[in-house]
Amino acid sequence: MSTHDTRLRIVVGSDAAGRRYKDALADELRRSILVAEVVDVGVGGHTEASYPEIAFAAARLVADGQADRALLVCHTGLGVAIAANKVPGIRAVTAHDSLSVRAAVCSNNAQVLAFGQGIIGLGLARCLTAEWLTHRFDAGSSAAAKVQAISDFEHRHLPVSTAAGEAA
Repeated sequence: MSTHDTRLRIVVGSDAAGRRYKDALADELRRSILVAEVVDVGVGGHTEASYPEIAFAAARLVADGQADRALLVCHTGLGVAIAANKVPGIRAVTAHDSLSVRAAVCSNNAQVLAFGQGIIGLGLARCLTAEWLTHRFDAGSSAAAKVQAISDFEHRHLPVSTAAGEAA
C-alpha cells in the first residue's frame, strides 16, 4: 500500500483547557505526510463548548465514516474519552505513553486518542501523536476477536429506537 492509500482523515477537538495543545497538534497533523485531512470541531476563536459537546461531535464524524480517527484534548484527557465512548461504535482511550498509544490502535482498534494538557508536556504529546499516525489495526490479528466481542456486546445492548426516535 502506498502512503497515499493509508493517509488518515483526522478530526481534532478540545475544550478550553486543551485548546493550546489541540491547536499545536492540529498544525503538526496538517504537515504530516500520513494525514490527508484535518477537521477541527473546536474550540477555537469565539467558540465556547463543553468537552462533551466537542467529543460527541468528533466521535460522530468518525462513527459516520467522515473521518478515520479523532484526537481530543482536555485537562486530563479523561472527560473527552468518556464522552466519545458514548457514541456507538467508538473506542476512545486516554494515553500518555508510547505503549498505550500502540496498544490503543494495534490491540484495541481505538479510533479516538485523548490527551490531558494538564498531564503531559507538549513535546511528549507531539511524539505520541506522530507515533499514533504510524499504527494500524490488523483485522487478522489475535486482538481482532476481542475487539469484535466488544462491538458485539455494544450492539446487543444498544437501546432500541422507537418510531418517535426515543430510546425504548
